[in-house]
Amino acid sequence: MKLITSIFLILFPLISFANSSVPANRHIAVQGSAEVFVEPDMAQIIFEVKSTEDTLLEAKRELDGRISLLLEQSDKYGFGQDDVYISGLKSKVYTMIGTESGTVSGDKYLALKTVKVTLKDIKKVDEFIDFAQSLKIDNIKKINGLSSKATQLEAEATQLAIDNAKAKGNKLAQAFGAELGKVYSVSSYSSSADYDYDAGGVKHIILSSHRNSMAARNNESPFTQQQYLGAKISVKASINVVFDLKLK
Repeated sequence: MKLITSIFLILFPLISFANSSVPANRHIAVQGSAEVFVEPDMAQIIFEVKSTEDTLLEAKRELDGRISLLLEQSDKYGFGQDDVYISGLKSKVYTMIGTESGTVSGDKYLALKTVKVTLKDIKKVDEFIDFAQSLKIDNIKKINGLSSKATQLEAEATQLAIDNAKAKGNKLAQAFGAELGKVYSVSSYSSSADYDYDAGGVKHIILSSHRNSMAARNNESPFTQQQYLGAKISVKASINVVFDLKLK
């Protein structure tokens, strides 16, 4: 009996808390959801830029020099100061040991920064990557598809989620011989994501004829330079609504 009493005392506050967010009268809580898809028309390219030199200062200067050359072409590739993010400097020290003699030959310093560039024209992605590679900025961490209509798409998804919540609420209320009353509370959530895979689980590839021909001239396989970018952007919205119920 003591055990049962203890469990009841522990659970009772939780039950009271769960019921505190809904009205005391008749009500119904529903969730409406919606998802909108769009093809990306912008892209964010994330580079990891490295430099290794005899001193950290030399490594940083060499690193910053290549990044500056990359950003000098902002007008050509259509991005501004607000479209660029450069992380703080990270560094490591490596002690070099001769493979044959086994003796220490000195230290090398690695400098590293992450650079994110957002291109407003997705058609310039290939050309921009080619330019970055010419500066030995060739470690691409990720390419994110973006949309210039993000705000509009979020509003569209939210409205569809609202309509979905109303339809669900009406259907459930009518099934139990009631109808929806006034709204008691509303909460919403929205998110967007890059869809990297198609229905067959294969990544979509941006590989222009220009990039393909360059690889052929260098006797390289074009697939060694392939870059991945989701073919669709998903914008999701979710609405949680509590309605009063009116009996017919």
